Amino acid sequence: MTSRDRAAATPGWFDQDAFAVRFEWGPHGLRRLAPKVDTVVIVDVLRFTTSVDVAVGRGAEVLPYKWHDGEEAAFAEAQGAVLATGDDTGDGWSLSPAALASIPPGTRLVLPSVNGSALAFGAAEAGAGLVVAGCLRNASAVAAHLVAHGGTVGVVAAGERWRGDTGPLRPAVEDLLGAGAVLAGLALDDLSPEARAARAAFLAERDRLDDAVATGGSGRELAETGRARDLPFASALDASTVVPVLRGDRFVAG
Repeated sequence: MTSRDRAAATPGWFDQDAFAVRFEWGPHGLRRLAPKVDTVVIVDVLRFTTSVDVAVGRGAEVLPYKWHDGEEAAFAEAQGAVLATGDDTGDGWSLSPAALASIPPGTRLVLPSVNGSALAFGAAEAGAGLVVAGCLRNASAVAAHLVAHGGTVGVVAAGERWRGDTGPLRPAVEDLLGAGAVLAGLALDDLSPEARAARAAFLAERDRLDDAVATGGSGRELAETGRARDLPFASALDASTVVPVLRGDRFVAG
């Protein structure tokens, strides 16, 4: 039995289906929510959805892709796109919102990612009608888009991984705050307890987001591996009005 089959066979205690707005974590949470909501919001603040927001805001198209499976270069060539590398200090583009702040309009960018990219494709494959990339930068814009679109909403925090790229899920404070920021902007009462808790976490930290993002585990990791320049982009609440929407295989402005 596959993990998807096991999820389908589990009683609906964890579906949050008594509520219009729901919140979950990672791939397993996505499998619970995505088939049963009209819109899925993926939140991967450090750094996938922040990078998507910055690139799409510059007029680029972002094609999410699996994390370095050996086929990414061929995929990019077939799409007439450029491939973001994993090297934030080299030439070309990378999974860095600071670097992508200068990407030329009209660029098609293949952006591999361990967590956010996989969740975006998983949401689409599960039949979600609308898949949106959310983060702290565009939280209010995404919330307004969701209200205008209507229907049920599932906000999924990507989290990170213990023990490398394929380890078990590590809940990450920056994704909790990013999800909570989107949820706070909905101004709806029909939130699940899980969604209310995420919203409350954001409201508690709203006045010190820079510090919360920078001193959380993921922020410290970025700073100590030479990628601190991405942190101000990630914590810049409502710096963007862009709503990246997955159309087919790419994120474009919604």
